[in-house]
Amino acid sequence: MSSYQQRFEDLLGALRDAVAADEQFTLGYSAEHSQFVRLNHAKVRQAGLVSQASVQLRLVREGRQAEQHITLGDDVGLDRQRLQEGLEQLRQTLPLLPLDPYLSLDESAWHSHSLLQPTLPELDEVLALIAREAGDLDLVGIHAAGPICRGFASSFGAFGWHQANSFNIDWSLFHANGEAVKANYAGQHWSAETFVARLRQAREQLAHLGRPAITLKPGSYRAYLAPAAMDEIAGMLGWGGFSAQALATGNSPLQRLYNGDARLSSQVCFSEQISGSLSPAFSDEGSPRRDLLLINEGQARERLVSARSAAEFALQANGADSYESPCALSLAPGNLPGEQILERLGTGLYISNLWYLNYSDLPAARMTGLTRFATFWVENGQIQGPVSTMRFDDSLYNLLGSQLEDLTQEREMILSTSTYSERSTGSSHLPGALVKGLTLTL
Repeated sequence: MSSYQQRFEDLLGALRDAVAADEQFTLGYSAEHSQFVRLNHAKVRQAGLVSQASVQLRLVREGRQAEQHITLGDDVGLDRQRLQEGLEQLRQTLPLLPLDPYLSLDESAWHSHSLLQPTLPELDEVLALIAREAGDLDLVGIHAAGPICRGFASSFGAFGWHQANSFNIDWSLFHANGEAVKANYAGQHWSAETFVARLRQAREQLAHLGRPAITLKPGSYRAYLAPAAMDEIAGMLGWGGFSAQALATGNSPLQRLYNGDARLSSQVCFSEQISGSLSPAFSDEGSPRRDLLLINEGQARERLVSARSAAEFALQANGADSYESPCALSLAPGNLPGEQILERLGTGLYISNLWYLNYSDLPAARMTGLTRFATFWVENGQIQGPVSTMRFDDSLYNLLGSQLEDLTQEREMILSTSTYSERSTGSSHLPGALVKGLTLTL
């Protein structure tokens, strides 16, 4: 048992002793021990260590519920005291609250335990590789690594523990003209060879940025969307695309797909792939998670159902968090070999990344955004030069529907770089996409 789990179980025992017979509780736990290094000009400019832990206590009594977030420290006795004080505050708050008509608690005594502790790269090794491969370049980025822990327990006997090591190196290479190439290498199993390959690919793209920029007229162009660009598009689907609540109220961008009025290419198979991911096999609400087939061969299948949506819309909860967004979205690979991407593209756009995406027409799943970081014009399978920033505006039913030519055989594991309050456990596993037409508007 890890020291983190021991601390969690110690607090859990104290809480069970403190609650009354007519009270129910859930206790969520979150902790990390993360090494952060900020790089500039391929050298360390700032280094630090973040070690933090907290619990989310929910108290339920007679149809009412209230929650409190409690930050933990290194003193076990003080942490117990804070938990007891939080419990007393919730007891005082509950009588002031109205009954919650959609309160839904998982009363099963499920158990889940996951301990993923592969060896992380030594910082000296990472820095040595960066110095060797990019020491002469203006490399700017952040390296984060270390264990992340999540725990959950309830008064009904449910208990879940998840602890996983991971690393995330996110960087950009800047050209003297101000343009940049963005790259990332993240995962659980470190490979120096893979990291070096990513660094060298970014260096090659940087050289192309020195060529004169090419300005395109608005119109439809053949395009290859790299996994990082696909991650931006897939991320938009997290805005209610698979949400049971959004679908039930008619506010999902995939409403037509789930209603059976539209479909995507038969090559498109999206799933919520919890198994093997960095995400815990239980939700923040206390429901066990399982792998879900969201879209199969272009047609809608399952949706993400939180406990609250299950109660409100008479559905079966399937472990979705309260916001009902994917936490480990996976898109099945296609048949396009990575070494044939430029050849198969022929003449068109090679898009490494996108940004500032938003919906221009939500019911039509129509998105707009800007090209970013190393978008190139390709002719006859050869990169000609960088493309000036352009805005695209196109529907998912085109990009992953009628205009989708193929998906790559290789997929990239992309871990969330979010560190708002704590490192995220979110991820996506995506191929690149070759499309016959992408609409540029200006």
